This record gives sequence, C-alpha cells and structure tokens, in this order.
Amino acid sequence: MSDESPIAPGGAIDPSRFESDDGPAEVSLTLQRDLNKRLDRYLCDRIPWLSRTSLQRLIREDAVTVNGRPPKPSTRLRLGDQVRVVLPPPPEKTLPAEEIPLDIMYEDDDLLVLNKQDDIIVHPARGNQSGTIINGLAWHFRHQGAGQLSEVGAEQARPGVVHRLDRHTTGVMVVAKTETAHWRIGKQFQDRTTRKRYIALVHGNVEPIADVIDLPLGLHPTIRHRCAVRWDDTGKESTTLYRVIEQYGDFTLVEVELRTGRTHQIRVHLSHLGWPLAGDDLYGGRHVEVRDVLPADWSAGDRRHVLLGRQGLHATLLGFTHPITQEEVTFTAPLPEDLASMIRLLRQRGPVDCPDVPGRVIDLESVLPAGS
Repeated sequence: MSDESPIAPGGAIDPSRFESDDGPAEVSLTLQRDLNKRLDRYLCDRIPWLSRTSLQRLIREDAVTVNGRPPKPSTRLRLGDQVRVVLPPPPEKTLPAEEIPLDIMYEDDDLLVLNKQDDIIVHPARGNQSGTIINGLAWHFRHQGAGQLSEVGAEQARPGVVHRLDRHTTGVMVVAKTETAHWRIGKQFQDRTTRKRYIALVHGNVEPIADVIDLPLGLHPTIRHRCAVRWDDTGKESTTLYRVIEQYGDFTLVEVELRTGRTHQIRVHLSHLGWPLAGDDLYGGRHVEVRDVLPADWSAGDRRHVLLGRQGLHATLLGFTHPITQEEVTFTAPLPEDLASMIRLLRQRGPVDCPDVPGRVIDLESVLPAGS
C-alpha cells in the first residue's frame, strides 16, 4: 500500500489496517515530499507502536529497505524514496497467563516449536480473549522458568507470534522468544524461504496427481469470515503446489506446499477446484461419518459417529534457518488421531492408489501414529 492509504491524522499508520496472513505484514511507504529526515525518525512518526530502538533493530535485521536496498538507521530520506517495512503486529492488549496443555516439540533460548492441536486459537483476538496458545505459553514460561516470548507484538497480545494456523488446523508452528529471533524468522516467512508442507484430506479424486494452483485470493465479497478467489484489485497473488499421496476414489490425501501464505489459502484453492477439505463445512466440505467411509456390511454400531468434524488439514513439516545458529532445522509433527483414523479406514476399505509423484517430501508412514 502507498504512504497515503494507511495514514491517520497526524501522519501515523493506522494499525487496524494491518492483519498478517502468514507471518509479519508488509507496508510500502512512498515519500510525497523532500523531508531530509533520518529513516529511524521517519519510521517513529509512521509506526507509533514501536520504539525507536526497536525500529533501529528492525533496520539492522534487514526488515527495512529503501529503494530496494538495505539502509542504515541514519539514512536520509528524500522525495520519491520508497520505504518497505516488514511490520510486527501493532499494540492492543495485555496478556493473561493460563494453564493450557501444549505439545512442545523443541525449545531453546531463542525459539519454541510446538505441535498445535485442534480447536485452539493461536492468539487472543476480538472474540477470544483467553484459552489460546499464547495464553498457554505465557503460563509455560512463567511457571517452568523457560524464558519468555519475544516482546514483538506483546502489547497486542501476540508476543512471539511469527505465523499462525487456523483454529481447526493442526501441526507444526514456531514462536520466537527473543526479538532478534522474531525478526529473523519473520523475514524468512516474508521472503518465502521457509519450507512448509501440509497433509490435506479432500473430497473427490484429485486429477492431475500434481499441479500448481495460481489463483489470487481476497476476502469474500458477501460472506463474512470467508475468503475467495478474487480477480479484482482486492485479490492477492496466491500460489499453492499439491502432490497426491494416496487416492481412495471418493477421497484423496495430498501433500501441499505453500509458496504464499494467504488466509485460508489451502482451503480456498482446493475447494475452488472442486476438492474441498474433508470436514470443512465453511468451504464446501462436510463432516465425515462412519457411514460415509464404510459400507453397511463392513461396520457395526453407530454409523453416524463423526470421524472428522473439522477441516482435514495438518501442518506436517516446517523447516527454516535457525535465527541464531544459522543451522538448517526441520520439524515434523505426527498426524492427529482423527486424520490417522480416517486413513486407516480408507486403507481398510480399499482400493488405494499410491502414485509416484516427483518432488513429494513427506513420508506418510513416518507421520502416522503407531497402529495405523
């Protein structure tokens, strides 16, 4: 966006204009007059929820460019200069700590990686002020003596939040414990250098067995809380790669790779092509019951028992460069029991087609829980 659109009275950016899809938001500011002002002071005027010290750190972490080049905090700005900034969330609320069970996969002094469970929101928002992962992490750090979350976004109740997963999406996510780690991991998400793979169970028989979905996404024009393919000015570039893992006729298990990180991207892209996520009643899928999977003579008991009551989407793998050690790290989360049970039943029912698709990364057997 330009320097004019997000500016409130007094010249400050309106924080309500920014909502991160998958990692920090980005703003582009074009100088409309010759200010001859230092970059750090200019950003202080435009981004009032960050201190000058925080902005200087942001500049030194290469999260700011001037005319496409890395600047110094003292860089003087002139008419026509274009400043791009990777922004943390703006301030809003304080954060209560709550004792919430969390599946922590890895933790060191700089970051924490967890396996997010179903039906939990990442951070407090307008309708959910408690019961979130961030509330649980605040408790973890306070009572386990394990440090604290990055102060970036802390006043908005999003400390340490680098990226998010939907409430009913499970799997790997990372949070930062220091500001340096936050900026550096956030920049990797912004530059699309992280390695992300999801497993998705969808309705239908997916063909071709591998493809690139390149369709712009934006907010749905009439339905609140939904996104849609948008060919107008509101559509943002959105690219998803998928590769079939197993085909079951009326269901398909696919590996999904994100090249962008738009809100509900996987759900909207696959639904648009006619393969809504199993269990995703927001985007054309349906909750899956036993009777939807097994013939009558194959099962006894309650055939209305729900096997999958949420979107069948799991963030299986996340890889990035460790922000401090600079080592390449990869984390893999096992499938949750609801998805694993679906795969068991679909395999039991048969037939199962397992095409050999080049470029596939996930070894399904390694992420299926014991007994699958």
